[in-house]
Amino acid sequence: MTTSPSALTPAPPAGSVLQNRNYRHFLISRSCSSLAFQSLTVAMGWMIYEMTGSAWMLGWIGLCQFLPMLILTFVVGTVADRYDRRRIGLACQWIEGLTVLVLAILVWKGLLTPAGILIAVAVLGAAQAFERPTLAALLPGIVGPAMLQRAIATSTSFMQTAFIVGPALGGLLYGLHHIVPFVVSGLLCLIAGYSVGTIRQLEAAPPTRAPVTLQTVFAGVAFIRRTPAVLGMISLDLFAVLLGGATALLPIYASDILTAGPFGLGLLRAAPAIGALGMSLVLGRRPILAGAGRKMFAAVAVFGLATIVFALSTQVWLSILALLVVGASDNISVVIRSSLVQLMTPDDMRGRVNAVNSLFIGTSNQLGEFESGMMAGFLGPVAAGVIGGVGTLAVVAIWMSAFPVLRRIERLDGR
Repeated sequence: MTTSPSALTPAPPAGSVLQNRNYRHFLISRSCSSLAFQSLTVAMGWMIYEMTGSAWMLGWIGLCQFLPMLILTFVVGTVADRYDRRRIGLACQWIEGLTVLVLAILVWKGLLTPAGILIAVAVLGAAQAFERPTLAALLPGIVGPAMLQRAIATSTSFMQTAFIVGPALGGLLYGLHHIVPFVVSGLLCLIAGYSVGTIRQLEAAPPTRAPVTLQTVFAGVAFIRRTPAVLGMISLDLFAVLLGGATALLPIYASDILTAGPFGLGLLRAAPAIGALGMSLVLGRRPILAGAGRKMFAAVAVFGLATIVFALSTQVWLSILALLVVGASDNISVVIRSSLVQLMTPDDMRGRVNAVNSLFIGTSNQLGEFESGMMAGFLGPVAAGVIGGVGTLAVVAIWMSAFPVLRRIERLDGR
């Protein structure tokens, strides 16, 4: 019997995705960009509050970040599918870096105003609106479908590390001098741009350049609507996060329910990211090989249950444990959803589909915080948290019935 060459080839080791030079450059780019923005969020928030003493101005920062994504969603997707995604990523990150370095100069000269910060935030938000879905669409062309799940899990672990380290780094650098976090973040963005510019994609075919029409611009929405699995996954994330997000209530819990103080609030805020980081490391070593759809629903259900436990807890240790589970279960769902959306979307439409997906994620996070805050204002934080967790469980039950195709999905390796 003749043995095929593929049969003699050993299965790739768990860490083989990191042996891919292009993927390492991708990780450097995403990590540096995330670390820069997490540091900047702390520095700009602290600075504008120091200037104005107004909590409303903090809200304006969030709005100025979100509006460009809302306005540019369909432009972003079309651009990402028509032009070289590496060059788009490079341009976005260098624009971000130069913008932040201009802020550093204005801080140095004592010329930075609250209006200047908001304008810079809007520019950064517009660049991020292009960068995030474009780089998400770029990843499958770097690693291929067989390694996509492992690549997403590893990338998520780096991102979660940035989410943990970035705010602390921003506060530390701001404490050294107001200008330092802006200089460091600007340099990190330039490094990120250089790294993404050196990536070589697997695909040799140039991007399509079909004439721009309303039909092509909204083709991502049309694809999502006619693909029940993709529609189900994106909408599941939207409603689960919208109802189950408890992070907006953490200051209330830390102050009034757990009496944990500022240090306790820091631990509570870090717990979901730590849980997600731990789970992403596990998935990077032991990827999901079967029952992906069922495991995705189970992870979202655990997310809802852990939210309920957190809402009812009066002990700091139990609250931290519940938030660790929240982060870990959410990470499982994110890896499965991200892998499936990428694999089910044709490459020439990934930019437009990822742009819509990014809008849904951003909307769910922003509106989720608003919903939790309003619910807590009317019913109290405990009731708001419990209702959110129960709502997430209800969404799981409804979506399992409405999208049976999701339950039948088995593999995440493109086979």
